Amino acid sequence: MPAAEALAEARAAMQESTISLSLPSIHCSACISGVERALNAAPGVRDARVNLTLKRARIDAAADVTAADLIRLLAGAGYEAHELDAGAIAATKTDKAGRDLLMRLAVAGFAMMNVMLLSVSVWSGAEDATRDLFHWISAAITLPAIAFSAQPFFRNAWTALRAGHLNMDVPISLAILLALATSLWETALSGEHAYFDAAISLTFFLLAGRYLDHRTRAIARSAAEELTALEVPRAWLVEGGEERQVPVAELRPGMLIRVRPGGRMPVDGEIVEGRSELDRSLLTGETLPVLAEPGGNVSAGEVNLTGPLLVRASAVGVETSLHRMAELVAIAESGRSRYTSLADRAAKLYAPGVHILSALSFVGWWLYSGDVRVAINIAAAVLIITCPCALGLAVPAVTTAASGRLFRRGMLVKHQTALERLSEVDTVVFDKTGTLTAGAPEPVALTEHSTRDLQIALALAEGSAHPLSMALARAIHAQGLSAAPVTGITELPGYGTSGTWQGQTVRLGRAGWTGGDETETTAAWLKIGSDAPVAFRFNDALRQGAAEAVAALQARGIKVIIMSGDTRGAVAALANRLGIAQWLAGALPGDKAAQIETLQAQGARVLMIGDGLNDTAALSVAHVSISPASALDAARVASDIVLLGGDLSPVPEALQIAAKATRRIRQNFRIATLYNVIAVPIAIIGLATPLVAALAMSMSSITVSLNALRLR
Repeated sequence: MPAAEALAEARAAMQESTISLSLPSIHCSACISGVERALNAAPGVRDARVNLTLKRARIDAAADVTAADLIRLLAGAGYEAHELDAGAIAATKTDKAGRDLLMRLAVAGFAMMNVMLLSVSVWSGAEDATRDLFHWISAAITLPAIAFSAQPFFRNAWTALRAGHLNMDVPISLAILLALATSLWETALSGEHAYFDAAISLTFFLLAGRYLDHRTRAIARSAAEELTALEVPRAWLVEGGEERQVPVAELRPGMLIRVRPGGRMPVDGEIVEGRSELDRSLLTGETLPVLAEPGGNVSAGEVNLTGPLLVRASAVGVETSLHRMAELVAIAESGRSRYTSLADRAAKLYAPGVHILSALSFVGWWLYSGDVRVAINIAAAVLIITCPCALGLAVPAVTTAASGRLFRRGMLVKHQTALERLSEVDTVVFDKTGTLTAGAPEPVALTEHSTRDLQIALALAEGSAHPLSMALARAIHAQGLSAAPVTGITELPGYGTSGTWQGQTVRLGRAGWTGGDETETTAAWLKIGSDAPVAFRFNDALRQGAAEAVAALQARGIKVIIMSGDTRGAVAALANRLGIAQWLAGALPGDKAAQIETLQAQGARVLMIGDGLNDTAALSVAHVSISPASALDAARVASDIVLLGGDLSPVPEALQIAAKATRRIRQNFRIATLYNVIAVPIAIIGLATPLVAALAMSMSSITVSLNALRLR
């Protein structure tokens, strides 16, 4: 029996758990190395891997290692971390779609080279049995290659036809199939011309364009799934005076939950016991922590900062405000798919026109010659030479060039229609905290304070984890000062820090606790004995390039608006500082989305730029959206474009590049149309041999690509 118990213990020790952490503050390879080094050095951690794009860490650890342990470890190493529910997010997928396109492109390219070699022999004068043999070999290569490689076009065309509309893949698929059918018929009848080379070349060129377009996109997962993953997976349930950790799924309204300092709220509820401060910046955009005391309400996703709280749950699971926000985002995301791209709009005009011309050519030649074979050959030539290839490349060639240029300026384009929508923008809505501002308080005018006050404030600030205290301590340290000998330092959660200096009670904290006056600006008050309290004031520093971006947008005649969940005074001060006339303060997530919908209902085309959970619904419902790379995962995946750096100045340039890209796309459509005006008569009068068709397709594709490269 002891041996069996030892074996069971050994097996239990070998069991691993997988922990997923969100790392919103990492931004470079050094961060990856630092996080992985800290995690891998932790006892019980077997392997830790960081994904910079997702800003996420995946840790394989022993069963007794908890996410809370690792979060504290990373906090000590200087990295912010939040637990993600590994069961609510799918494992990171490989780029299956990209690999599939690349594989089909490789098969089409290999087949095209071989068929072209055989076609050159036919064009050089091969006749009779030799020509027929080359045609049959071409058929044997082309048919299976197209059956495999052209599946993306066939599937999309069939989906469009079943839905009762046309897209660009319909004429592409019809041209390929008709070219194959005609070529097989001609080969069976020992005819001179076969279009196997044209069909496989068309497939190759279009797959190349589609693959290039695919590679410019980040694979965006659902923002709603990211929001769900941010919900806390476990909570501390208090029953009968005892605490135990349970899955959040087991919680019910009325239960008591203990939320420790640094923990995220797992439910909506009411505070029953304890005092603390709550960080609501990710949910509401409020810069400052808010006081939490018995009787106050809390929402899932808020972070408890300074003291333990006992919360009675009022809403759990799908009923929480965080989950309702996720549903808002999911609904908004579904509306984004209703946007029709320029390519699809062109297909509505192009596809019927091409099909009608081909049909008329067939009828005309049949009536003229009485030979069905000749009529079908010419109809096929018309369909092939009208070149869906040029139109198929018109959009991806430009978006690839434009996306490359934006990437070099620090912007990653994720959505395939983002550039087209960005070119239509006439209104830009900014979030405040973390977007226009750095989201971190900075003390101002410290030189106005005496050395004594600064040293006492430093001593008290070092005894607190409050964001204002930490910022104040850093700023005073930077001036080379040391802390005063303050003893008995204690922190009263929700109020501030107190201690004793030279027999006098000293306090650093809220105005009401220290005797200071409430002001619209952010401030921490220092009270020394019976002296009048002194205010240490703070500003939220502007994000790099914010002022330049706003000025450039306004110079172009674009309306700029601030929508923030922060207080009226803070938003008004920032709006005056940047010269923005229109602003909205105290906005909840639903308010932002509703305001943007109202603007768009009035005819505006809104670009939303935001970074927080409270921005995800607005980012999804806006005509087009941008989020910084430092944004929360949910905000990044809800947006169309990610700003890779911390500088906002590329935003006006992005609008300019998008406008140029849209003009280039329209130019490419005109080039393709002009080409068809010249090429179609050649095909209709029966002069479009397979050689002519292949050369024409290549010339049109090269012309479209060169025009697109002008963007670079």
